[in-house]
Amino acid sequence: MVSLKDIVPAAQNNINTQFVLLDKGRVIGESQNKACIALVADETAAVHFQFWGEECEAFEPGDIIRLTNGIFSYNRNNTFVLRAGKRGKAEKVGEFTMAFVETPNMSEIRWVPDPNNSKIYVKESVVSSHSLMFPPTV
Repeated sequence: MVSLKDIVPAAQNNINTQFVLLDKGRVIGESQNKACIALVADETAAVHFQFWGEECEAFEPGDIIRLTNGIFSYNRNNTFVLRAGKRGKAEKVGEFTMAFVETPNMSEIRWVPDPNNSKIYVKESVVSSHSLMFPPTV
């Protein structure tokens, strides 16, 4: 399993990881076309996770989720999100018993194509150390 701090954008499903769901945004759309963005984290980093369809109601904050064959890439809003994709699978494997950090947030990093290989993305700069969609509570 890969740690969240080690994920990089890619166009293929191959990320196997585990994280805790910290917060969920509102559901947008209806039926099978609905989606919502969530904040998830492990002990190394946080990232925005995109749920689709029935996944929006299937998971709640505090759930520990195992992602198999996930993808970290652009969503419709041109932001990087981790998601199961068509061939991946997100499943609940526990609740509340996982250490986590909220920084760095891998979705708040500006990723650019590597000048030597346009199929690989590299970190250009940090947009924000924490989630701008789910700001930390003080």
